[in-house]
Amino acid sequence: MLLPALFGYQRYVITGGSMTGSIDRGSVVFDRAVPVTHLRVGDAITFRPPGAAHLVTHRIVGIGHAAGGVRVFRTKGDANRTADPWRFVLRRPTQARVELSVPYVGYALSALMDRDLRMLVIGIPAALIALSLLVSLWRQAGEEATRGACRAERGTA
Repeated sequence: MLLPALFGYQRYVITGGSMTGSIDRGSVVFDRAVPVTHLRVGDAITFRPPGAAHLVTHRIVGIGHAAGGVRVFRTKGDANRTADPWRFVLRRPTQARVELSVPYVGYALSALMDRDLRMLVIGIPAALIALSLLVSLWRQAGEEATRGACRAERGTA
């Protein structure tokens, strides 16, 4: 999951059902920042809708122009019957566009956000490795003691 960041991708877990059919709930989408001028109708983007506190991944269904030639976007979730009620301008020079989605992986990532579960996922393998090392050391110490005892018996005989 860290490797895509090295190649310029951002990842997001899809928690809603508005894109069901193309990007299902529980999927992870990998977005790449592209120039806003490269966006086309049909591209899925991850953005913060006007007045919203959370990000949304929806498909561009319309691109118009406002006064001054500024591009105005309209989006829609693939599973929604109608377009989103907002129209918006992307003020930054780049925008996150969906390049790839992986189904179901988002459920695992979301679960790992829980501290207790994350500690179990890390702690149990670490404890098993430590136990394995202790058993190995115990056996080696026993073998050394046995060899020492055999040498001592030969030396007294």
